[in-house]
Amino acid sequence: MNGHKLQIPTKLYRIGELVRHTPFSRQTIHNYTIMGLIRETQWTEGGHRLYDESVFEALSRIIELKKTKTLSQIRQILTKEKDSGKTVNSYSQSDN
Repeated sequence: MNGHKLQIPTKLYRIGELVRHTPFSRQTIHNYTIMGLIRETQWTEGGHRLYDESVFEALSRIIELKKTKTLSQIRQILTKEKDSGKTVNSYSQSDN
C-alpha cells in the first residue's frame, strides 16, 4: 500500500435510522432539528435530511441534560458549547 491512507467516507443517517438507533421518535428528531438542538449535514435530492455521526453525541447529551433541564435551557447549553468549541465530553465532565 506504499503508505497511502484510505479516506473512509462519512456515514450519513436518515431520520428513520436515527429512530432505530435511539430512543427518539421521528417527530422528536424533527422537532429537535427545527429547534436547533441537532443539525442535518445534508439533504437528499428527494428532500430527506441526512445527519452525520456527531448527531449521536448530541442526542446522548440531550438525554443527559433532559434529566434536569428544559429544552430551552438545553438549546442555550449546546449553543454555548458549540460557540466555545467545547466537546460534549469536556463540558459534561466540568458540569459535574
